[in-house]
Amino acid sequence: MAHTLSSQKRIRQAEKKAALNRWRKTDMRTALKDFRDKLLHASLDDATAAYRVVSRLLDRTAAKGVIHKNQAARRKSRMAARLKARKDAGQLAAPPSKK
Repeated sequence: MAHTLSSQKRIRQAEKKAALNRWRKTDMRTALKDFRDKLLHASLDDATAAYRVVSRLLDRTAAKGVIHKNQAARRKSRMAARLKARKDAGQLAAPPSKK
């Protein structure tokens, strides 16, 4: 139990910050799952839109200090690689266009 007023205030602030960070992480994870689902089951346009949403969310989460900026960059890089692989696979499956 904290005795001084300042330590009691720090405990209150820490609880609020932890709750906010928990909400931000949950939101981020939900967006990541949504991207993975759309990458596998939805159209390429939907997956690209989901990538943009997750990318902004990762940057915002890193800026707030919830996750490290390198973790955000690593996740974005892996998602972009998966999206590119899906685009390339779609182009290989499509017949070549005759000009």
